[in-house]
Formats: sequence, C-alpha cells, structure tokens
Amino acid sequence: MTAAVLVLLSAGLSWWLTGRLRDYALKHDVMDVPNARSSHQQPTPRGGGLAIVVSFSLALLVLFFLAMIPGHLLLALLLGGGMIAGIGYRDDHRSVSAGVRMIIHATAVLLALVLLNVWDLVYPWNPWLPGWMNVPLWTVAIVWLLNLYNFMDGIDGIAGVEAVFVAASIALFVFLSQPSGIFLLPLLLATSVLGFLAWNWPPATIFMGDVGSAYLGFVLGVLMVVSPDVLSIPVWSWVVLLGVFLVDATYTLLRRVSTGQQWYSAHCSHAYQIASRRWRSHQAVTVLVLVINILWLCPLAFVLMTQEQYRILLIFLAFLPLLVGVYVLKAGERSDTST
Repeated sequence: MTAAVLVLLSAGLSWWLTGRLRDYALKHDVMDVPNARSSHQQPTPRGGGLAIVVSFSLALLVLFFLAMIPGHLLLALLLGGGMIAGIGYRDDHRSVSAGVRMIIHATAVLLALVLLNVWDLVYPWNPWLPGWMNVPLWTVAIVWLLNLYNFMDGIDGIAGVEAVFVAASIALFVFLSQPSGIFLLPLLLATSVLGFLAWNWPPATIFMGDVGSAYLGFVLGVLMVVSPDVLSIPVWSWVVLLGVFLVDATYTLLRRVSTGQQWYSAHCSHAYQIASRRWRSHQAVTVLVLVINILWLCPLAFVLMTQEQYRILLIFLAFLPLLVGVYVLKAGERSDTST
C-alpha cells in the first residue's frame, strides 16, 4: 500500500508541477527557440525538468524517514543534485559558460563521492586498482554521463523515456532479487520522470531543459556508484541499460574529434537526430529507442546480473548492433552537422 501511494504521489506531483512550470515559462518567455541546429520547429517552453528534481527530492526524504535509504546517500543526491539542478536552471534562463558549468558539475560530483566514501566501496576493478582510484574514475564517468544526457536530450520524449526505462528496469531487478523496499529508490525516480513525460511525449508541450537532463545524468550516475552496495546490482547492468545513450553520444563525440570538428560546439549530428530528420518523426525514433531497450538491452542486463563473469561478452553483444546503427547513420560526420 505504501509503495502504491508513493508511486502515485510522485508521478502526480511531477505531472502537476510540469504544468505549472509550463505556465511560468510561457508567461516569462523561458522558451527554446529553434535554430539551424535544432530538431524542432516551434518555440517551446523549457525548464520542465525542475518538476523531476522537486518530485524525486521529496521522494528521497520520504524514503529516508521510512529508513529505506542511508543518510549519506540522501545527502549525496540532495546536495550534489541540487548543485547540478541549480546551474542547469540558471543556464535555462540565462546562458552560463561551458567552463563554469564544468566546474560546478565536477564539484558536485566530487562532493557526492566524498559523502559516499567511494574509496571504501568495492568494484570489479579493485583487485587491480587501489580504492582511491575510485574517485577520479567515477568523477570522469559521472561528469561524462550528465553531459551526454544533456547531448541526448534533443528530440521529444527521448531523455524521459530513457530515464524511465533504466530506473524502472533496475527497480524490477532489485524487486526480483531481494525482498526489500529499496526497489522504491529507482522506482520513484522512474515515476517522477513519468509525470513530466506526459507533457514531453511527442509532440512535446514543454522541454526538460538543462535543469532536468544534467540532473538525471547525475542521479543515474550516483545510483550506479552505490548499486553494488545498496541495490545489489552490478555496475555492468547499468552500462548495458544505458547502451543507446552511451554508444550514440560517445561514438558521435569521437567521430567529431577524429574529423577535426569543434567537439564542444553545438551540433545535430547524433544518430538519433539524423534518424528523426530522415523519418520526419520524433515519436518514431523515441519509440524505436524504447523497443530496443525493452527487447534487447533489458534481457541482456538481467542475464548479466547472474552471469557477471561473462560481462565482456554480454556488453559486446549489447553494444554491437548499436554501433552498427550509429555507423550506418553516419553519426558525427561533417555532412550531417550542416544539414
């Protein structure tokens, strides 16, 4: 009963707040105006991701008071997440330089890792690397994850669908593997995003904005950090579940670097953006991503839970068709950035 109430409340609050944020954005002209590198054609309100931040933060407080999550995890998500969301909210209203964003992002991630005592946590690479190496490794990984999540938030619904899928899949894995209420942690993240997604589903009536996309990348990264210890789910299952975003964003970045392009400049040459232009549909691409996630990545991630010794093979199998897809679509190539 408690779980059902929390699920309904988090989704309902997120849905209601998104509507209020849309009204605010329209009134105060907080709009995403299309340009040559946009994947949409109409000015659209942005900043709706703040509803996700508020809904999930309140859910975290409830879980803490129900003794379902530890205090250090609560602080890491609230304080670090608050910094990420704060600079994102500022950027949605008035542009913030890339350098300032990067400093805030790195500081927030480091704060979270310190609060989590990440050097004491055990990961598969610890037999070869000392515990203190967890700090730089996870800092780079989470900073990249929150930035790639921002890069991948370029068409209607895709970032919300990815977050709901990953978080709900982890919640299902936890529920099936252990009789504990901790499955509510990722589940309430999924439902907090779901309320927003009702407004962001193609054709979107409001965009997530940096306040939401960077925050989601950060939260997913932090949950990945504590996953082996708190959720009893291996890190590699998260890697497989995030495969679509990881492969598209990383391949596109590397391709742009290898062809001498300004990798840090705005562009629309990710595979999902190219596909949406060719098919003239955001919904078709978003639905395709969801189908790939459910039918291909989720089963492999679940198998990896119990067959972690085959992680290299399973990750290779998961990523191979995704790599073929981004290659065929010519993600990151110059011809597509000028389209």
